[in-house]
Amino acid sequence: MKIRLWVSLILCVGLTKSLNAGALEDPEERTSLRPQASYQIGDAVAGFRLKNTNGSMVSLADYANVKGVVVVFTSNHCPFAKAYEDRIIALNNKFSSQGFPVVAINPSDPGTHPDDSFDKMKERALAKNYSYPYLVDDSQQVAKAFGVSRMPQVFVIQKSGAKFVVRYIGMIDDNPQDAGGVTKLYVEEAVSNLLGGKPVVTTVTKPVGCAIKWKNQ
Repeated sequence: MKIRLWVSLILCVGLTKSLNAGALEDPEERTSLRPQASYQIGDAVAGFRLKNTNGSMVSLADYANVKGVVVVFTSNHCPFAKAYEDRIIALNNKFSSQGFPVVAINPSDPGTHPDDSFDKMKERALAKNYSYPYLVDDSQQVAKAFGVSRMPQVFVIQKSGAKFVVRYIGMIDDNPQDAGGVTKLYVEEAVSNLLGGKPVVTTVTKPVGCAIKWKNQ
């Protein structure tokens, strides 16, 4: 009886571990959470070089003399991006002169969303008089490297020696639809703390917005 009981226990434990391992290793679950490559707080960002709406090429290396960059992944078509547009402009107006300019990147596939074509991006940048670069991520490789899940999504990166280090990831503030109802200014607080030599208090928030339609998937 004792031998049978021990064998049954061993089989149950083995089955439980196998089931748990299967749940953890579910590739569909992993890919639905975020792209395989994604930056976390404290990671150094790899350089990138993308085309701006004015026709020039803009790279992260161009920002060697700043204190940091507010990288915003956004688009033309997304209602959430439109709701945040004036707030993104305001962030650049406030912090660019203090060494934390905005860089906007559009990773959206124009094949799925025609409003996100390069010509439409140029029209939007001119109409709203963007004072910051609006870059097209045709291959979506930059968005994948950052681990973008929604638009708009912000990465506040701080210059540290020759590197740019991620200090904040997530929402611009806590009210995607109503700028007048905002109670927490996540990006503004993060940048202000960094400029004041203080650590960022809220480092990660869950972005709310439009999902990216990844190419070739």
